[in-house]
Amino acid sequence: MLDIKINKPTPFIFKQPLKVFNSSTDVKQAIKTLEAGKPLLITAFYSNGLLLLKALDVHLKTTLTHTTFKEQRAYRSAYHKLSNLILIEVTDHQLTVKKAPAIGWLKVLYPETSSFILTFVQIQGLNSSWQWYSKGVVIPVLRNKIHPYYGAYFPTRFDHLILFDKWLARYKGPKKSAIDVGVGSGVLSFQILKHGFQNVFATDTNPNAIVGLTESIKDTKLSRKIELDYASLFGKWDKQTELIVFNPPWLPTSNDIKNIDEAMYYNATLFPEFFEQAKKRLLPNGKLVILFSNLAQIVEVTTEHPIEKELAEGGRFQLSNCYKKSVKLASKNTKRQQNWRALEIVELWELNGK
Repeated sequence: MLDIKINKPTPFIFKQPLKVFNSSTDVKQAIKTLEAGKPLLITAFYSNGLLLLKALDVHLKTTLTHTTFKEQRAYRSAYHKLSNLILIEVTDHQLTVKKAPAIGWLKVLYPETSSFILTFVQIQGLNSSWQWYSKGVVIPVLRNKIHPYYGAYFPTRFDHLILFDKWLARYKGPKKSAIDVGVGSGVLSFQILKHGFQNVFATDTNPNAIVGLTESIKDTKLSRKIELDYASLFGKWDKQTELIVFNPPWLPTSNDIKNIDEAMYYNATLFPEFFEQAKKRLLPNGKLVILFSNLAQIVEVTTEHPIEKELAEGGRFQLSNCYKKSVKLASKNTKRQQNWRALEIVELWELNGK
């Protein structure tokens, strides 16, 4: 195990008795308790937590409009605030309620303590993550399943990966090395190696991504081909390379977002710093590939496109090609209204140095 402190939910410790929620609790009164900022402890059955979350969802959707992207963001902020007051107890690395799922992360992530309290939504996240990790996730462009570590980003949409795979199949340049900025669960690196590159140097600011990927490749041939660094942008990799690949966040940050998810949102300095550092690390005939989307423009979060801005003002790179692919419509079963998906296009920008 690497000597890196991973991100994980912080356990709660309460000295005062908590109000409980079970099947006999009045749901409307429970929601009023949450809105007053007071926590509730789920007892008896795991399904009681699901019941309260569903009731909270219905309550908020009757009081908040949630049609547009911005309205959905406001709804999710309110839901996040209230749902995180719903708690559940862990004893001996198991949930104390009946008919609860077995979650291996409780023992893996908390070896130092076996009994504590977490929020119910944190437990849901740990449970989903454990299922993905233990069963594996099929990625259409890869031969084998990936097993994403808790808290490490992995793709649930694949249009941009298909674009990249087709680009790699056409690529005729040298394949000695590549740099993957923001490696996540390693999908782009695996694609690069699948198409004949000898080595990939990869970074990530998420410690869980580095720890998880290190664990997953440690007993395989990939451990000799992928070198990892827990760092932002290019980290310790200062040598020039034939290929730099970046799948950045597709949405700019907003003042109304707290606890920014760096896999989803980018700040104002990310792209200028990336392009400045990429210029120094790209060989004269090398390729810079960026996977992006027009999502921010179609949901009217911003009119600025950071790659177009760099090409117009940066003076460091020139456009070789830009490949685009329409995104598949959202599933009819999705809980979110995503009408804008009909207009979304994923992009692969292929840049050359000047």
